[in-house]
Amino acid sequence: MNLTPIRPIALALPLLFACQSSDGGAYPERDAELRSALFDTVAALEGRWELAGPDGPQYIEFQVSSNGSAVREVMFPGTESEMTNMYTLDGNSLVMTHYCAGGNQPHMRATSLEDGRIAFTAFGVSDLTSPDALYMGDMTLFIRDEDHIEEHWRAFADGEIDHMPAFELTRVR
Repeated sequence: MNLTPIRPIALALPLLFACQSSDGGAYPERDAELRSALFDTVAALEGRWELAGPDGPQYIEFQVSSNGSAVREVMFPGTESEMTNMYTLDGNSLVMTHYCAGGNQPHMRATSLEDGRIAFTAFGVSDLTSPDALYMGDMTLFIRDEDHIEEHWRAFADGEIDHMPAFELTRVR
């Protein structure tokens, strides 16, 4: 068997292409002010939030993670409907992956913060079972003040809006 050594450049080329930002190019010029506004707004939500429901309160928890580079949101922790959202920066965008109780993972992007609102729109969905399957396609996070937020979701099926859940949350710690 002839073992030819692999040249370092052959290994580096695939890595170069793999390191491109998913928001449209390799290492776009970064807008530090925009990036900070988007990420810091979500990071400031760290803590436990309460949603009043007909069967008693439910909770959503935010936690800054990964050495300050990600925010993990756990919706309805400890229940059968528990879901996780991960927020990270990508170029000049804040991206969120929603790990849905429905078994798919919509990937959403927000590029602005206006009047306390961060609007996320889906740019792909992992593990969608069919083109007409249900998935969460949009979410607008509205920061009313440091202790009150709203999440407005839009679910899509077969290219149409299926339902629009909304959550009004109050910080409890």
